[in-house]
Amino acid sequence: MLELVGIQKHFGSVQALRGADFSLAEGEVHALLGENGAGKTTLMYIANGLVRQDRGEVRVNGVPQPISSPRVARRMGLGMVHQHFTAIPAMTVAENIALAAGWSGHPRDLGRQAQLLSERLGLPLDPNQRAGRLSVALKQRLEVVKALAGEARILLLDEPTAVLAPAEADELLRIIKAFAGSGGAVVLITHKLDEALRAADRVTVLRSGLVTYSGPSGAQSVESLARAMIGPGADLPILQGDGARVPTPQVSDRTLVRLDSLEVSRESGYGIAVRHGRLTIQAGEIVGIAAVEGNGQRELLRTVAGRLLPLRGRLEVARPIGFIPEDRTSEGLILELSLTENVALGMDDQTSWIKRGRIDWRAARRHTAELIREFDIVAPGPDVRASSLSGGNQQKLIVARELSRNPTVIVAENPTRGMDVSATASILSRLRAAADAGAAVLFHSSDLDEVLHLADRVIVMSRGTLMEAPIGASRTVVGQMMLQSESR
Repeated sequence: MLELVGIQKHFGSVQALRGADFSLAEGEVHALLGENGAGKTTLMYIANGLVRQDRGEVRVNGVPQPISSPRVARRMGLGMVHQHFTAIPAMTVAENIALAAGWSGHPRDLGRQAQLLSERLGLPLDPNQRAGRLSVALKQRLEVVKALAGEARILLLDEPTAVLAPAEADELLRIIKAFAGSGGAVVLITHKLDEALRAADRVTVLRSGLVTYSGPSGAQSVESLARAMIGPGADLPILQGDGARVPTPQVSDRTLVRLDSLEVSRESGYGIAVRHGRLTIQAGEIVGIAAVEGNGQRELLRTVAGRLLPLRGRLEVARPIGFIPEDRTSEGLILELSLTENVALGMDDQTSWIKRGRIDWRAARRHTAELIREFDIVAPGPDVRASSLSGGNQQKLIVARELSRNPTVIVAENPTRGMDVSATASILSRLRAAADAGAAVLFHSSDLDEVLHLADRVIVMSRGTLMEAPIGASRTVVGQMMLQSESR
């Protein structure tokens, strides 16, 4: 149904794709894997008309097709679900679907049309509900319905389960497989190797813009896929998510974070995000927050990081605080500035090369170059713009900057979201090393396996209430606790 043959693509001096081949057959789910910057999303953007290739050919149903825009792709039967939600929050479900599909007509008719479509696809939605009020699982469902609203038979999915609880992810994968079984075809971009093996019929692995493996998923394991992604000889830890950690012996009795009867309003200003929160974190301890999006974890972390003020209650946090925001492009970095300038912006007056607000730029460049080497950031040098880095390397820069300040408390929002398996392992190991050195770490990840793997204690947030999971609780138990808010 879809072929990409000999695809090459340059972005300035960076060659993102080096003659990559990819094929998608009717009735299959085909996983596309690779490290950050390997070319996965670029390849699918070319298929969807968002990016034009330098060389190579795109074929749909065996016919060469110059796909110049997503509108042309939609006419060819392709629909794409992007990594981040694209629905307009203030518009209804029906309006968002109509906008994506190009429908026109009376709002009442559009509502009926949207409802019938969602029910026919097995993804029922309330057409009159505003998109901004949907749960995260229903937002992801809306993205799939939008992609299929133009009668697409080829579905391109970029990290569709990244923000879903385990049960929600399993349900979405079931729907995806049913769509393929009905004669459609699905490309699944994911960094979860076990998910790829569970859901996909075939797997293609990209490394540095080249295909290193393409074949049946049944012939591979998590370990062999990781080797294909990062190259032979690499010793890579694989997260198994088989239960929460036992507290490490490095944890001391020195309290660095204390919350007592804390209440925090939602960022929107409407409603309470954190209700009577009680939590202490000791030096050397990592506390992981497990929660479905919208249950108050964002407001909790940002209050501890000093980005939000609580309504009432007691809050004591030792300083300095390192903060790794969820959105690296709008909050973590200024993309138009150089790597050195971005690093300097994150420092304070305790930095040796900043005196009375004046920056020693030569020392700043040396410091940034050291971070590039130490954290294995793929960049030509400290003077290039942050926008020239891949998303994974932008995230590495933020983590490097924050940890280089030797913070007493580290707050991290989804620090590995969209990261490949190698970069994920590196970032998690650095958070563990910071805790072992005496820092207190509070983090949230939408990947429950990461929370279970890294955290000494797991706190589940449901409707703003904090509940501590039992030591060693399984993935299933914690997942059920996360979804308590959805069932009430």
